[in-house]
Amino acid sequence: MDTIKHKGYYYLAHSFRIDGKVVHREKYLGKQIPGTIEETKEAFLQECMQEGIIKKLKMIKKSFHREWKRYPESIKKKILIDLSISFTYNTNAIEGSTITSDETEDIIKNKIAPNKPLRDVQETINHSKVFFKVLNEEKELSSSLILLWHKEVFADTKQDIAGKYRDYLVRVGGYIAPDWQEINNLIKDFFEWYNKNKAKLNPVELAARAHFKFEKIHPFGDGNGRIGRLIIAHVLRKNRYPLLIIEYKKRKSYYHALMKSEYDFVNYFFRAYVSAHRKYAKE
Repeated sequence: MDTIKHKGYYYLAHSFRIDGKVVHREKYLGKQIPGTIEETKEAFLQECMQEGIIKKLKMIKKSFHREWKRYPESIKKKILIDLSISFTYNTNAIEGSTITSDETEDIIKNKIAPNKPLRDVQETINHSKVFFKVLNEEKELSSSLILLWHKEVFADTKQDIAGKYRDYLVRVGGYIAPDWQEINNLIKDFFEWYNKNKAKLNPVELAARAHFKFEKIHPFGDGNGRIGRLIIAHVLRKNRYPLLIIEYKKRKSYYHALMKSEYDFVNYFFRAYVSAHRKYAKE
């Protein structure tokens, strides 16, 4: 979305695709950019999304479930195991795990541990268990739930931080996370926002925004990325949308999007989601 000026007047301009065609929309702002420009952008974005991407996301959900119903239960079980392998491998690899995709499969499916650091092996085992819990979780997203996930993923490897919000400062590359004394209030605000918007936003947008906001808070000393991606899985699964796996090989675009604005991250997430499920978007 761009803010453009033409003959002394300002407009918001946004281009998007509907059924393979590029659609351009503009919104008049006036002779000056209003002080509420961010709110205006969000409202305009929602209008555009309802016209294009939201329709496609609903199509993906419908087509996915039409196909899913055809699978026998034994095949569904195999698909979910393979999904846990892929999700666990990619999310841990992004965080520096030395376990390969094939080794992740051996650990989860065949109970065979490679000759790799015990920490990486144990976190692979624990993450897979938590992932399956997330798939079957009936409870709403909450502070107690994400603390439990964190505790179960890291209980065997990082006991001193497992299941606890940090009480110290952290830096991630060039990003300085909020002061630890703000964490409780930020988490409270996060869940107030989530509960207010969970019925308003399309679940794919909700998952994207929840992930972005959570990563900016960075409430844990370690494991924020993994818990943040489990939040994505929880939101999508609970709303019966197919999951999105953030792939290790595409991590640079993911990191790049996280360093930009929330609006930019949502756009990145939409593109990644539709690309991952393009076979359903065409039906």
